[in-house]
Amino acid sequence: MLVRQVDGYIKIFMKGNNSLNTKYLNPYVAGMLLGLILLSAFYFTGRGLGASGAMKSVVTSTLNTIAPNHTSNSEYFAKYVADGKNPMNSWLVFEILGVVLGGFLSGAFAGRLKLKVEHHPFITSNKRIALALSGGVLFGFGSQLGRGCTSGSALTGMAVFSLQGFISMIAIFGTAFIFAYFFRKNWIGG
Repeated sequence: MLVRQVDGYIKIFMKGNNSLNTKYLNPYVAGMLLGLILLSAFYFTGRGLGASGAMKSVVTSTLNTIAPNHTSNSEYFAKYVADGKNPMNSWLVFEILGVVLGGFLSGAFAGRLKLKVEHHPFITSNKRIALALSGGVLFGFGSQLGRGCTSGSALTGMAVFSLQGFISMIAIFGTAFIFAYFFRKNWIGG
């Protein structure tokens, strides 16, 4: 498989010279737009971007619905529901809803809105889903240990020249680079 940028689009060339023309945004333009969004977030809200806090709000709200006594007696969860606070009334929840809606609209406008599992021919859809879910759980756990996800801890941290932001980014991508060697056969074969 060979990936090239042709006429502003990312083209994937498979064996046999057939190409899938996919309408993805130029990665350099996307990076600049992400930087402008981060700058806008600082200007309009006084804070940067983040995502893992939205999951914390969902978990707290769910736990408060199922076991309100446990939630109010827990040292960790009580601060999110104290004085009748609603954990779902957080800017992070609305940010993630916007990300999901934006991704859906982007896929719809580009004609890529299909229900399918992307995977290499050497692995099954079930294995791909299991790997994606386990990776997501590990990343979510790590974001809580590290007090933030890639966007909050690393991206926003680096934007304000925080040493912690640079260390987070190095740790996130360094670990991914190391583990990619061991898991590459699940994506590219052999």
